[in-house]
Amino acid sequence: MALYAISSFNKLRLRGDNGELQNYMAHTFIHREQQHDSDQELVARAMENKQAFAAIVNRYEAPLLRYILRLGCKDSSAAEDLLQEIFIKTFIHLNDYDTSLQFSSWIYRIAHNEIVSYFRKEKSRPGVSLKGDDAFLFENITDDPSLTELEGQQHTAVEIQAAVDQLEPKYRDVIVLKFFEEKSYEEVSDILQIPQGTVATLINRAKKKIKYNLEKNKH
Repeated sequence: MALYAISSFNKLRLRGDNGELQNYMAHTFIHREQQHDSDQELVARAMENKQAFAAIVNRYEAPLLRYILRLGCKDSSAAEDLLQEIFIKTFIHLNDYDTSLQFSSWIYRIAHNEIVSYFRKEKSRPGVSLKGDDAFLFENITDDPSLTELEGQQHTAVEIQAAVDQLEPKYRDVIVLKFFEEKSYEEVSDILQIPQGTVATLINRAKKKIKYNLEKNKH
């Protein structure tokens, strides 16, 4: 983790996005006790001393990189560039953080917007991408009560992924957040900036479409 933070913030320093980032290298190795601090404590510390932002990078670089990849960015270099841009945006707008939100939802919102913007520029929107050791997450979908009665059929991760990939982006977005990132309805609502009722509707429709796609793909 710390090695990636060093690499990321060295790039930021060289790019000169913000003069305050120039001293980050000396503060990247986070004290072990900070790993137990709450997000709110890390944010408060970073607002008082921008060099303490490295602790936020240390905590969120791995989950955000997974999220980038899960939404379909298969180019590792592009994924790392996206991650860097997410942290730049977070750093620049940290004083705008709405404390009524969980910080994790706020930074995921920034991440989601950056990822969607990237796909828009690329004029493509790949399907869901999971590493081999993440394939078990597809079980989170089929374990859902509304999808357990699939005529007694057992579906492989590949089959489930194909069914999810056939969804429209708006349905894939909520499925990834709810079942792969394991976010609550409230968190999904905050990240996507849509009402919780809309989140519930999208998830229910997505599950019906997944069930339909699984049955259709069997024939």
